[in-house]
Amino acid sequence: MDFILESLQYLLDPDWIMKNGGLYLVLLILFIETGIIIGFFLPGDPLLFVSGMVIASANETPYPFETQIFNLLFWMVLFTGSTILGNFFGYWFGYKFKHVVNRKEDTWFLKRKHIQTAHDFYEKRGGFAIAIARFLPIVRTFAPIIAGTVEMNFKKFAMYNVVGAIVWVVSITSLGYILGDIPWVKNNLEYILIALVLLVTAPVIIKLMTKKENTNQTI
Repeated sequence: MDFILESLQYLLDPDWIMKNGGLYLVLLILFIETGIIIGFFLPGDPLLFVSGMVIASANETPYPFETQIFNLLFWMVLFTGSTILGNFFGYWFGYKFKHVVNRKEDTWFLKRKHIQTAHDFYEKRGGFAIAIARFLPIVRTFAPIIAGTVEMNFKKFAMYNVVGAIVWVVSITSLGYILGDIPWVKNNLEYILIALVLLVTAPVIIKLMTKKENTNQTI
């Protein structure tokens, strides 16, 4: 646990990122977090915000362009592509190994009732689930895997995968780019990142809870 916390601290340090692979490291992390089970603990939202800060740094303009706005667009395209590929890999993994996930016995990480719930959820609003999962830590790692497991329509999955990735990456990276060069933001980065996670996840959670309450009342 201490190792994980220490690793997360490094990953949210702009200077450490630039000294250890730069934004190419971010590409790898985004791919792992959005499609590989072991990446569920990685901080996607804060990392995109920090990446925006790095791009906005006047003295450390990231490659390959001299103009910051071109660099911002360039890296947002790469970040989006990385997280799209991550979701596709997660979908493939879930589909390929659904015989393991769908076995009658419960596993330590997945219960039969959860599989059925996921299946019903995707049947009703699968695309919406894939899109909003981007803004939910942990959920964004498992959502594409479950989608593959329950054999969600691939074209529908692909469309919402792309849409969700674009909205997620562009919104948070742009926010980091706009606010990241402000001294107060740099000096209070930890608090800003905590507020960011709460700001991003709260509306989604409230929306889901509201829908659930309305459904219960209807029943």
